[in-house]
This record gives sequence, C-alpha cells and structure tokens, in this order.
Amino acid sequence: MIQLLLSTLTHAVALFLYPGLALMIAFGVVVELAWTRLSTRAWEWPELPRRRPGPVVATVALSGVVAAVQTSAPLNPVPGDERSVVLAAVTLAVVVWAQLALTVEFVAEPGLLLVVQVCWLLAVLGPAIQPESLRPQVLGNVLVPGLLPAKIACAILYLLCLPALLRLWPIPPATADKRVHQRLEAARVLTWFPYCGLFTTVFLPPPSDDLGGLVRFFAVTFGVAGAVVVLALLMRLRGVAAARGLYTRAIAPYAVLVLALVVATSVLMR
Repeated sequence: MIQLLLSTLTHAVALFLYPGLALMIAFGVVVELAWTRLSTRAWEWPELPRRRPGPVVATVALSGVVAAVQTSAPLNPVPGDERSVVLAAVTLAVVVWAQLALTVEFVAEPGLLLVVQVCWLLAVLGPAIQPESLRPQVLGNVLVPGLLPAKIACAILYLLCLPALLRLWPIPPATADKRVHQRLEAARVLTWFPYCGLFTTVFLPPPSDDLGGLVRFFAVTFGVAGAVVVLALLMRLRGVAAARGLYTRAIAPYAVLVLALVVATSVLMR
C-alpha cells in the first residue's frame, strides 16, 4: 500500500509540477514572449486568455503533460523504464488532430499539416529502428558512428516540421483571427516544451541527474526552441510562397530520403 501511494505521489508530481504542467507553462510563456517580441514590429505585452480553457486547450494540456513526462528531463520522478517515445509522439499527434477537428477554420492548410505531421513522426521514430527500443534514454544514448547520418537526417527533418506543427509558419488560415490586442496562444504555450524537450531526449545523450545535467538539458532545449524561432522568422522574411513551397515540394521528398536512409542503415547495421 505504501509503495502504491508513493508511486501515485511521484506520478502526480511529474504530471502537475515537473516535468509536467507547471514547467510546460513556464517554459512556453518564456519562449512565446520571445517569439512575439521578435515577430511583431509594434510589440506590446500580450493579454492573458480571459475565458476558461476550451476543449482544444484542455486536450492540448492533457496531451502535452503526458508527452512531457516521457522526456529525459533530469530528476524526472517517472522511472526511465516507464517512459516511451511512442507515447510522447502519439499524444503530440493528438494535439494536431484536436486542432483540426475543433478549430479547422483557424488552421492553415489542414491537408498539408497532416503531411508534415507524418514526416515529424518519421523523424521521431526513425532513430528507434536500429536500437529496437522505445525508451528515451536508450535512443538518446545511441552514438554509434554508423547510425549518426540517419540520426542527423531525422533531427533536421524534426526541426523543419516544427514551425508548421507549432503554427509559426506565415501561411494564414482561411478565417483569420482578427484580434485588436494580441494574446498569448495558450495551445502553443503548452506545446513548446513537449516538442523541444522530446528533440533533446531523442537526439542527444541523456543528462545526468544533477545540477549540471539539469542545466545542460534546459540549455539544449531552449536552444532547440531558439532554432525553431529563427527558422520561423526566416520563413516570414521569405514570405508565404517560400514557406508553402518548402512544405509542399521539399518536406515530403526529403522525408522519403530520410526513410530510405533509416532503412538502409538498419539493414547494414544488422
């Protein structure tokens, strides 16, 4: 009974405090404010959402929490053998499906977004083919030279997909959101850490459970968020046509090449 209570307590801490909801909000607010400041010419402090969380935000929050707990964040209360990259990928995929199902009028290029999501799933699961393990600490710790080309290719594909999945690309939806004052995008705030933390988990060795590991993990994760912001800003500078061309003519062929590289690597490494 005591072990059951302790397990329940540690999972509750992971879900609601660290690396769950509280950390997700704090991380997301910092990155979202930076993105708003850099992407808006006449910048002002965005307003906080005034209404209660709707179905989309609630779904995103629940999915994001589950994904965040699967990361290799140091001092994660959830044991490593209970985490799964597939669970993180599936729950983050639910975020896109929820947005399409409930707010499709505010989603730019729904069909193209699904293609990007498939490419992102390939980037997440590609490194797992050769190690044949879905545990985050195993995937991040694989540094065999023969696997590095496939892993690097998957990492690049992952980063290219994030501006679209986080809805930072400059392609406007059919029904634009005509707000007078800019507000924090609650759904995006809740997904910055799961997406960026999962990148750190899958493509880099797991950090140690000490202060140094904590600093390294969050330095890399903030660096990933910064890279996504820079990529999204470059897309905005190039314009809608360039962004649409990247995702319609480049992402899918590159994903096919990544898939071929992953399969070839798996065959050669056996």
